[in-house]
Amino acid sequence: MDVSGISDIYSQYAQSVADSNRSDELKRKFSADGAQTDEELMGVCKEFEAYFIEQMYKEMLKTVPESDLTSKSNSTLVDFFKDQAVTELSKQTSEQNGGLGLAQMLYEQMKRNYDI
Repeated sequence: MDVSGISDIYSQYAQSVADSNRSDELKRKFSADGAQTDEELMGVCKEFEAYFIEQMYKEMLKTVPESDLTSKSNSTLVDFFKDQAVTELSKQTSEQNGGLGLAQMLYEQMKRNYDI
């Protein structure tokens, strides 16, 4: 296996760990000790919506064919900027025009079920 193969595997592993850590953080915030006020709960719901949108965009990007700009020689750098762009785009999507509405629905459900 050449060095680019190893860097690709490491890049995928690092992304997996980052996604797992972010997911664990959201779970902790949703726990009973987490969001206590309405504002905190809504903030966590918005974070979850942005995370959901980010995962959706990443899956959509997998369907885009490779090109000369995304060659394997510079894939680590391209992947880094692609991940940063997807994260920022997902935040903007969730903030504009009420996002998908997932945060609001989740907030109402959590409020109703946990009497927060």
